[in-house]
Amino acid sequence: MLWIKALSNKVRFAAVLLVAALLFVLAPRVALGRGSSTPPETSQQLSGAGVTSLRDILEAGRLADLHWPEFGSLRAPALSFYESGEFSLAWFSDARPTAQALAIVGLLEHAEEKGLVADDYDGPAWADRLAGFNAQGTHPEEADMIRFDVALTVSAMRYASDLHLGRVDPSSFGFSTERKRKQFSLSQFLRESVVNSTDVAAAFEEIEPPYEGYDRTKIALQRYLEIEKQDDGTPLPAPERVVVPGDVYSGVPRLGRLLRLLGDLPPRASIRRNGQIYNGALVSAVKSFQRRHGLDPDGRIGPLTLNQLNKPLRNRALQLELTLERWRWLPQKFEEPPIIVNIPEFVLRAMDENFHAALTMKVVVGMAVNWKTPVLSAEMRSIVFRPYWNVPLAIQQNEILPELEADSEYLSKNDYEITNSRSEPVDVDPRDKDVQEKLQSGELLVRQVPGPRNSLGLVKFEFPNPYDVYMHATPARGLFTQSSRAFSHGCIRVEQPEELAAWVLRNNGDWTPERIHAAMNGSETFRVSLQEPVPVLIVYGTAIVLQNGEVHFFEDVYGEDAALEQRLAARYAPAP
Repeated sequence: MLWIKALSNKVRFAAVLLVAALLFVLAPRVALGRGSSTPPETSQQLSGAGVTSLRDILEAGRLADLHWPEFGSLRAPALSFYESGEFSLAWFSDARPTAQALAIVGLLEHAEEKGLVADDYDGPAWADRLAGFNAQGTHPEEADMIRFDVALTVSAMRYASDLHLGRVDPSSFGFSTERKRKQFSLSQFLRESVVNSTDVAAAFEEIEPPYEGYDRTKIALQRYLEIEKQDDGTPLPAPERVVVPGDVYSGVPRLGRLLRLLGDLPPRASIRRNGQIYNGALVSAVKSFQRRHGLDPDGRIGPLTLNQLNKPLRNRALQLELTLERWRWLPQKFEEPPIIVNIPEFVLRAMDENFHAALTMKVVVGMAVNWKTPVLSAEMRSIVFRPYWNVPLAIQQNEILPELEADSEYLSKNDYEITNSRSEPVDVDPRDKDVQEKLQSGELLVRQVPGPRNSLGLVKFEFPNPYDVYMHATPARGLFTQSSRAFSHGCIRVEQPEELAAWVLRNNGDWTPERIHAAMNGSETFRVSLQEPVPVLIVYGTAIVLQNGEVHFFEDVYGEDAALEQRLAARYAPAP
């Protein structure tokens, strides 16, 4: 079948699938049990010299045929995989690639559908490799089969690892997947779930994140990859001033085409062909676009809206790919429904047992300069009603003391008191120079007493973590009206503290909404320990797909997308 080599990519792939079907039908029937300690009947036995050659490649952890030749990190699982098959070839039968091998190749060639990069798994090279083995009248050399087999094993392991665990080490981005990593054996997965599988694609789908949000993101990625091909990428012209409904705008025809393609302008919505009046359905479509991109939906085309409209669709696809990567960092399941805060979206969701949002609210997160809210995974263990606010030393030095120097009554006016290192109030004069020096050094500390003016509001949600951040209420309610809400010193201010407390305490005895309200507005400060810890995930996703399939995009407020993109690009780069 040398003719395969001359075909177009699409036709070649169809031919490969046809060969796969024929091989699967004609191949000898084999037991499809899991975890056999003996090689399957369809495996290709090697000569003594072939086994030595196979061992040498595995021990070296390098295969020149691969796009990324070094596979040292996979040397141990690859060796274990072939040991479990008594050093026979896993992907050949009667000197021809098995149906399972061809199915894996199909997945590797279309890795982009999962938000991955086909080059990382030799995607573009497989058609030519297969054509050589499927040529009529030829009997492949054992050495060629060994190299192909190892190349496919390593590529399949890379693909499975990236699909299940993610492409980079998430611990450098605030997440630990050590438990998940220990529970996943690449060797065992390929041997037990793939080598003799009747549905290879389904076997790989089983190791993907089991969340509807992940599946919705994959679907959205495919859509944006398709509309990227349909769009010419022409930027909208910059107007001299903000475009408001009723204005003449030369970009109207392009705006209509783009918003119809994105789905903000309904297919049946009528706009004048080549018209230049910005009105009617087009204004509603712009409002929809603004809402989906974290902007005020006012229907006005100003610099922020124009900037989002002119973002290349390739950038949108990349945002979805990065979100898929972050989905893979999550555990396969949670012992209890989690609370998830998405930083760029400025939104908190408390999830139910089906991982649907049972409670959604706005949040305020840390300022982008110096006070970023960290990405982390922790467990909420307690709630404090009517909390004190122990002012962090940096805020005490850089913000409280300058206010005190300008106004000697600043502390009393704002319900602050001075304490020693044991949090005991001390009777000192804040105007005294010696006292101010001790406040500067941290020998004396400032805290805000409980009450409606306390910066933490009337309830605090505690989840121990290395960054000492937490969630809390706030008296500064006006900040929740802003579309961009990065105003805090790192902790997370929640819009609906009573509702969140009721959700957290729903299984904690008789904590009714009325009792929670009374505790928040009472006179005592006290802590409630949770009977079951609540998982807390503070995540960073600039692309979110809602349950109705609507895709929302947000600004990369902390530059985390840029950092992740850079890390992904460099992951196979040689060490300096």
